[in-house]
Amino acid sequence: MTQDMSALEREIEETRQRLASTIDQLAHRAHPRTIVGRQVTTVKSHFVELDTGTPRTDNILKVAGAVVGVVVLLAVVRKVAR
Repeated sequence: MTQDMSALEREIEETRQRLASTIDQLAHRAHPRTIVGRQVTTVKSHFVELDTGTPRTDNILKVAGAVVGVVVLLAVVRKVAR
């Protein structure tokens, strides 16, 4: 019976340690600074190869084209609205 109790106590302590570790990991992942860092990395990865650091011109040109298109559209709408 004593061995069963000590084994049970040891198992409970191991479970507490695992839970504490899991809670620490979740707290780190949910921290706003960590979330922002992940999002910045995601956005950067769309425009720069993270492994080599070379720019991804295809995605850069797509975004630049969209920006130019929006500017032209706004200019045309303004001109028509006058």
